[in-house]
Amino acid sequence: MKVLLVDDEKHVRDAIRLLVKWQQYGIDTILEAKDGEEAIQLVQQEQPEIIMTDMMMPVMNGVKLLEWLHANAPTAKTIVISGHDDFSLLRHTLKYGGMDYILKPIDPSQLNEALEKAITAWLKEEEQRHVSRELNIEVNSIKPMYWDKLLSSILAEPAAYEAAAEQLEKELRLPRGVQTCRVAILSLDTMERSVKNKFAQNLDLLIFSLINICNEFLTKNRRGFSFRHWNSQHEIVLLVWSELAELEDLLAAINEGMRAALHTRVDFGLGHVHPFPAGFQSAYQEARSALRQRNLKSKETWIHRFTPASKAAPQALAFNQFETGMQLAVQSGNIDQIGEAIQHFIDAVKDSDVVTPEQLDMWWSEYRVMLRRWAPQLVPAAREAELKELLLDDQASMIIPLDERGMLSLSIWQQELSRSLTHLSKLYVESQQKDNNVIFEIAAYLDKHYHEDISLQDIASRFYLSREYISRKFKQEFNVNLSDYLGSIRMSKAKVLLCNPHLRISQVAEMVGYQDEKYFSKVFKKIEGMTPGEYRKTTNSI
Repeated sequence: MKVLLVDDEKHVRDAIRLLVKWQQYGIDTILEAKDGEEAIQLVQQEQPEIIMTDMMMPVMNGVKLLEWLHANAPTAKTIVISGHDDFSLLRHTLKYGGMDYILKPIDPSQLNEALEKAITAWLKEEEQRHVSRELNIEVNSIKPMYWDKLLSSILAEPAAYEAAAEQLEKELRLPRGVQTCRVAILSLDTMERSVKNKFAQNLDLLIFSLINICNEFLTKNRRGFSFRHWNSQHEIVLLVWSELAELEDLLAAINEGMRAALHTRVDFGLGHVHPFPAGFQSAYQEARSALRQRNLKSKETWIHRFTPASKAAPQALAFNQFETGMQLAVQSGNIDQIGEAIQHFIDAVKDSDVVTPEQLDMWWSEYRVMLRRWAPQLVPAAREAELKELLLDDQASMIIPLDERGMLSLSIWQQELSRSLTHLSKLYVESQQKDNNVIFEIAAYLDKHYHEDISLQDIASRFYLSREYISRKFKQEFNVNLSDYLGSIRMSKAKVLLCNPHLRISQVAEMVGYQDEKYFSKVFKKIEGMTPGEYRKTTNSI
């Protein structure tokens, strides 16, 4: 461990060397600096764990050094040794991470006690840093991602197995002679809402935890391996190649492990036995189909086996059956009407004996298409930011409406439908209001008559409103005052006209509403950062 002594008086540094039992604290290197600048150089080169510094020094004092250490060497522990009993210096010491403030002349016991406290604190934090580094190495290890990608590629193209067979046997204990396999799947989309909410800010950590739990059981007797499906990021695939007949018991045990570790259970889709690797993809598709076609209105089991009978029957209920009613409700601008239109759809779903994740996916896709079709018609002038949330472009926004127990909860979906349709209705009503809004009429007038000599009084007289009202409402609507709005229009037109080298600047000024060329140039430079002439030089004229 290293200590750096910083003081402009050598006899003070010598005294500190004599007063401390360095070896007792495991300190084998003592460095010295006579000011803050020398100290910074030594900190950068030697990275001492403990720094003892004076406050009043030439070149760079201790105040500035503490600030630098706080920003650039945050793990180092600092002890201030000063001849000044000044509260502002003490406060600065505490503000920038100082462990102690010792007054000169130095009390040996006080100095040794402060040093022991600093070393103890540093060792404790270093242990925490070490644990954190180890955890980061484990979590961010490239190995899991490598297996995810490799096994996903074999799932997509079984011929890729041969090139990786030796490595898979060595690392995952997947024997070359394996002839058959089964696949089980679990998906985050169908997990209990409470668990997903808990890991909402770090779904990767949840997936990492789930895969670890699965592999604790699968690798114990070299029965299989689980991985994150590379092409379906919220899906975990369990590839099993041994004791296939007992796989359901194994999945039940895995679920108990998840209950113990994460206080939740998950639904598994399970396929039949297939040849490996040729049938790996078929086994996967069966497991995925079983999971997506399970009945969300019934919770009889956590393990869903694929059978041909589980394929969903043709659905008479389609979301677009309710489109007309919902669109009229949105245009009404009435929350009760919107709620009633949504309720018609919810009631139809309730009357269905079977509701599967696959059906929900279909309805949600129909809903997104419907919104994308409506938006240009109902709110053609809406800003992109206003529409982004409404149009649900993020694939992850598809909602599987499950309650805390993983059961179908139509109220969750009803709330989301109500939220998005109410938002659209609000945009529609605002759009209609803007069409008749006198402030927008004023803006349109400015857009058309920018080249004329227009004053606020002229606008007030033309639209029969007070100047104060126009100024206030215009600023509220456009976040800029009327004169600046007019100026921005004029400058935009002027830039276009300046591209014509045959027009004099005085002509351009007059064409955009300025009778005084100098004033025009002044305003242009203020807004654009250059004179009209300078701007003209940047254009490519014909």
